[in-house]
Amino acid sequence: MPRDVVRFLRRGRVVERRGFAPAETLLDHLRLNERALGTKEGCAEGDCGACTVAVGRLRDGRTVYEPVNACIQLLGMVDGAEVVIADDLAPSSRRLHPVQQALVEAHASQCGFCTPGFVMSLFALYHAGVRADRATVNDWLAGNLCRCTGYRPIADAALACCTGEADDAYAERAPETARRLAALAGDEDDHLHAGDEDAFFAAPATEDALAALAARYPDAILVAGATDVGLWVTKQLRDLSRIVHTGRVASLHEVRERADRVEIGAAATYAEAEPALRALDPDVGEMLRRLGSKQVRAAGTIGGNIANGSPIGDSPPVLIALGATIELRLGEARRTLPLEDFFIDYGRQDRDPGEVLTRIVVPRPGPAEHFRCYKISKRFDQDISALLGAFRLRVQEGRVVEAHIAYGGMAATPKRARCAERAAAGLRLDEPAAWPAAAAALAEDFAPIDDHRASAAYRMRVARSLLVKALAEIAGRPSAETRVVGIRERTAA
Repeated sequence: MPRDVVRFLRRGRVVERRGFAPAETLLDHLRLNERALGTKEGCAEGDCGACTVAVGRLRDGRTVYEPVNACIQLLGMVDGAEVVIADDLAPSSRRLHPVQQALVEAHASQCGFCTPGFVMSLFALYHAGVRADRATVNDWLAGNLCRCTGYRPIADAALACCTGEADDAYAERAPETARRLAALAGDEDDHLHAGDEDAFFAAPATEDALAALAARYPDAILVAGATDVGLWVTKQLRDLSRIVHTGRVASLHEVRERADRVEIGAAATYAEAEPALRALDPDVGEMLRRLGSKQVRAAGTIGGNIANGSPIGDSPPVLIALGATIELRLGEARRTLPLEDFFIDYGRQDRDPGEVLTRIVVPRPGPAEHFRCYKISKRFDQDISALLGAFRLRVQEGRVVEAHIAYGGMAATPKRARCAERAAAGLRLDEPAAWPAAAAALAEDFAPIDDHRASAAYRMRVARSLLVKALAEIAGRPSAETRVVGIRERTAA
């Protein structure tokens, strides 16, 4: 029988909760149930970082702490994990945690509302095992906003304390924590199903159990990282009565690197998949770094970014240009299809009720293939794209012989630019005067919309420019002429 209680570690003891609402958030549990008021609610959508907590999970036998936005993390999703909040770090007022002490010494707090979130992001960095430089600190703090202090003293505090060698109570009791987390993980028969037929939060432990549950309740909401579904709860105030969480299925977290491809389980987070995807091409890594904050990448999944079908999701156009395929499962039946065929229209995907996205397979670019992708957004970090262009061109003897071009934000779905692909085939890299005509073919592929992110005219102009930019870089123009970011990584590749 599945258990009806969610279990997780808090302050060295196991907490068990029964009778919680399926869509109860971790933040509501902390503030309303525990009365742990240090963790704040700011934006309630995972942007400001005031609600950041650290979630510890076992990875390869050791506890890894990651920052997570508690406002959009559902309570049931932390089953089997350790939850650490700012209130926990200094149980005695006589001695602050090294992160807290560094922030005090750097005068890195004024009103203090955002400070607990900064503390927890830096706590996770403190335990990450890396000596932080300023670029690393900026990346780790991109999901935490401060409107009083300014970021320089906060970054200075991070540089002072995040040396790669953790020396705190959590490091001291790491072996015991790992043992307790292993005990909480349970086995393949340990399925969580809290609630009744009408309202429940379920987290099956195996792929077979997940497929059976989704087929039995085809109207249930499938949740992976909740970086989108969480906003249905906090912003749209939707009553989600049946929720099936995919995150406890270990096989769906697997990321396998093959000689010719990368295989990604649909529940693998961005953080878990990032090393393998970055190895495909530096531009893929740069796209992931800007896709969201550390908090978003620790919870959000590649599979979720695909399954929600957003026309401005960052990963689908990149994966389409790379020629990715996906696996879907309905009960015992499995099928595969090219990712580009999964998206039918706005809000419509080729997925039957009760069918589950299980895996993504991404081919490696061949030796004669060149890949580029570019994200255009108003804000550099953690912003929704106005558009994203991805390009895979096969070149022989200085001529483009095959082109795969995909855009997000240019249509109701992520979409290949077939007309532009045909126009690009045959272009010579030493004849740039012919490139704009090929880029003009994008007008046959897309009729962009006007919205608050960008006008239709802007989107089309930038889409054309990005294709020319990709051709210029592949032709060998120094990257400093075409790059604001990613120069070092692109040159090293």
